[in-house]
Amino acid sequence: MPDQERDLDYWSFVDVAIGRTTRALPAVDARAMRLVLSLHRAANAIVYDLESTVHRPRGWSWPGFRVLFVVWLTTPVEAKRVAQLSGMSRAAVSALVNTLERDGLVSRRQASHDRRAVELSLTAEGERVFAAAFVEHNRRERDWAGALDDEELTTLTALLEKLMASPVAAAANRRR
Repeated sequence: MPDQERDLDYWSFVDVAIGRTTRALPAVDARAMRLVLSLHRAANAIVYDLESTVHRPRGWSWPGFRVLFVVWLTTPVEAKRVAQLSGMSRAAVSALVNTLERDGLVSRRQASHDRRAVELSLTAEGERVFAAAFVEHNRRERDWAGALDDEELTTLTALLEKLMASPVAAAANRRR
């Protein structure tokens, strides 16, 4: 096994992937590939860290946290809107709500404007435990953001917002 492969880790894999891909497929845009692969890997690392240090100890998955967060911010809210705002399918939200309801964190009721629609709210217990969890979640977010100085943090945030305002991002969001 070559030294490069023996020393390979989660982040250095990006360099190997780009090097091998561009040698095999010279027309590949290496800068675009590096951007997307780096964003994906960084986001996955952050999500894994938040899930394993903050949410799993409370019995929540990352998707469960996302549902709780949307409901917490928009309550009462229709389940289909939770799916849209969390970037998840309606079926996934429905399955998660079953678990969150069983655990006493979320309640559902028939919407007054449409008998087919379901509105979700956090229970008093859900409000309490979510607020405590979010304080810890944000503490961990600050740890991650601490790798950047104020100017870098502002620049990176602005660049990500610009990326997500692009026509490609808008089209991707419409497919949800």
